Amino acid sequence: MRETMEKAIYFGKRNQWKIVLVLLGTVLVLPLVVTSEATCGIFVRVLLYMLFATGLNLTNGYSGQFNIGSAGFMCVGAYAAGILATRMEVHFIVAAIFAGLVAAIFGLLLSLPTSRLSGMYLSLVTMGFSEIIRIVALNWTSLTGGAFGVKNIPNPTFFGMKISSTRQYYYLILAMLCIVLFMAYRIIHSRIGRAWISIRENPDAASSLGINITRYKVLNFMVSAFVAGLGGAFMAYYYRYISSDMFTITAGHEVLAMVVLGGMGTLAGPLLGTVVINVLTESLRFAEEYRMIGYALLIIIMMWIRPQGLIGANNSSLANAPKERKKRRRKLEGKAV
Repeated sequence: MRETMEKAIYFGKRNQWKIVLVLLGTVLVLPLVVTSEATCGIFVRVLLYMLFATGLNLTNGYSGQFNIGSAGFMCVGAYAAGILATRMEVHFIVAAIFAGLVAAIFGLLLSLPTSRLSGMYLSLVTMGFSEIIRIVALNWTSLTGGAFGVKNIPNPTFFGMKISSTRQYYYLILAMLCIVLFMAYRIIHSRIGRAWISIRENPDAASSLGINITRYKVLNFMVSAFVAGLGGAFMAYYYRYISSDMFTITAGHEVLAMVVLGGMGTLAGPLLGTVVINVLTESLRFAEEYRMIGYALLIIIMMWIRPQGLIGANNSSLANAPKERKKRRRKLEGKAV
């Protein structure tokens, strides 16, 4: 099984641009072929979670920070866009960009005091942050509507055309995802992206080369939060209603599962992980909340068999982690003898 997976990954890497073109053509014609509104709605959700997973991957996959509180940034973006849309009637593009910027500011406020934290400690802080944001949204009735949420969010319009059908929303989120992927690709292959990767691989070596670790970590959190805010803004317009219970810790864990399963530190990995997780979600819908156990087992098995994810690099730090642990264990056993 491992050899078959390796061959499939090798084939995918050699023909990645052909695969991208085929996938792009498929997603463009998919809503025209599928007649069911419910099925098209599932496709919209898949693309939306691809957007969220891409944003989270910038933090967890490229800078080595471990954020499990992405739902908090989604919540900030959704409420920012929803409040602007209902109270000021601004255009969708303005509301979405504003939502992303507000989420980025929250990312700045979170990352500044936690830039020296890593691993489990950072993950606990981000999880607490997510819950604080949700509870504030639940109780700040005058601004967020409290338990009733923000209702009657208007449909976005472009050049006088109102976006109202599921298929129209499908193409809107597809356009947003393509823009975010292009932005992520350009950043990752820039000086900023190389600095993030060097921090992930060896912070001490990166610091010795003159890289300001705190500044790049903060910038990384802000970019990731901006993407989550954009996705939250789309949620507000798509569902035309938002409430705090849409942004629980479970929502953040689902996005994390997509990133880990597909392969952190790759652009295509979270996209594949999103498809797999959503297929499992639909297959295990009868299990209701118990399907989270299935997610947990899947992640555990994946981290055991292939810790770098389905299409993660074989020479990545995650792939080599089990080997490093074995070497350290052998050294300790040798010293003990």
